[in-house]
Amino acid sequence: MASEQKKTEYQEYVKQNSPKTNLPLQMGKAFIMGGIICCIGQLIVNIATKSFGLDKEIAASWCSMILILLSALLTGFNLYGGLVKWGGAGALVPITGFANSVVASAIEYKTEGQVFGIGCKIFTIAGPVILYGIFTSWVLGVLYWIGKLMGIV
Repeated sequence: MASEQKKTEYQEYVKQNSPKTNLPLQMGKAFIMGGIICCIGQLIVNIATKSFGLDKEIAASWCSMILILLSALLTGFNLYGGLVKWGGAGALVPITGFANSVVASAIEYKTEGQVFGIGCKIFTIAGPVILYGIFTSWVLGVLYWIGKLMGIV
């Protein structure tokens, strides 16, 4: 009986102290923020193909690198956090959010030194994602190689 009452009290406490969010508004903001990032990326690709005469694949590579650089710079100047606060997942999901997580970890641990701070902790958040990507690509590469040897692929 007492545990049921504590559970009810705790649920009321959580309800009172949880931030109130407007889900449609948050979704709209995320859509707008993600759209702005995508439009910037498309602008970079268009400029690279038309002004510099690059083909689309190379322009897309340059676009990724420039977006990562912009995200790292905005994180370093403590501006990307405001974009994330306003745009939510719209700013966190694209490649810019991944770059933000790596740079933010490096900034957070820089006081612990170059090796034990930045070197060891830089991939705290992004490390599992990188590891999963590398491991998955390795497994798929081995399967593709085996398929080529057997004449399947």
